[in-house]
Amino acid sequence: MNIALWIAQILLAGMYGMAGSMKTMQIAKVREMMPWSKGRSDNYVRFVGTSELLGALGMILPVLTGILAWLTPVAALGLSIIQLLAIFQEHLPKKEYNVIPMNIVLLALSVFVAIGRWYLFTN
Repeated sequence: MNIALWIAQILLAGMYGMAGSMKTMQIAKVREMMPWSKGRSDNYVRFVGTSELLGALGMILPVLTGILAWLTPVAALGLSIIQLLAIFQEHLPKKEYNVIPMNIVLLALSVFVAIGRWYLFTN
């Protein structure tokens, strides 16, 4: 189970790291590629990007270093919340149905990591 969790964590860290850095540093590119961002302020997009970057770091660093390892399931829970908000606040109202499957995959992976790491942390 630990290997599957690490694979999921690395995938999540990579996806959220790339997406978060783009949303934080390249607002113009985000506006071209992601329709949901057109109706949002630059600060909102940067906040989402910063949250994703912090979540990506939280996927790897606490468990890897052994320092405050309980932060990894908390970070995974935070990423799950980001995906739920993306689905129900951004994509469904704007009828962006084509991106929802990716949101569901990321949600499933983050829930898997949250539950798996919490179980391993408490046992």
